[in-house]
Amino acid sequence: MESKDELQRFTLSLLVNNHFGVLQRVVGLFSRRGYNIVSLSVGETADSKISRITIVVLGNRAIIKQIKNQVEKLVDIIRVAILEDRPSIESELLLVKLSTANNNRSKVVELGELFKARVKDVTMDTITLELVGDVQKVESFLTLAKEFGIVELARTGTTALERGSVALKDEPYEEL
Repeated sequence: MESKDELQRFTLSLLVNNHFGVLQRVVGLFSRRGYNIVSLSVGETADSKISRITIVVLGNRAIIKQIKNQVEKLVDIIRVAILEDRPSIESELLLVKLSTANNNRSKVVELGELFKARVKDVTMDTITLELVGDVQKVESFLTLAKEFGIVELARTGTTALERGSVALKDEPYEEL
């Protein structure tokens, strides 16, 4: 049983009208309510009039349901789903530049291969790798990569879809 004060990671998936100011209204709601966004990813869907916003936030189930209800009331929101309530796929992209100054180039490449990372750039002193995976994979890779010296990194944040043939655009969309 989940404690009321126990914070866990939740992923919200939103379909929104692709209009100026929608993202600002969504992020503003989080800011005004004092909710911290852990990750934010936004992009157009197959229909250029609609965008998908994926937001990762920490909270308990009651807080997340409250956030969902508040977001649903905003202008230009089409659908909102809590992805922890259904099987889903989450992924993020990491670009990381690792130091190879200590003659460890082969070890850096080997670590990348273990995690199925792609080499994107090589210099005399660095290797830049691209890694795609869920948060746990990215975090595990970064824990091991720190040994080599992280020169620079960029992460996209989580992007997610529900598994199976059901789509967020489908109606009705009941929470479990």
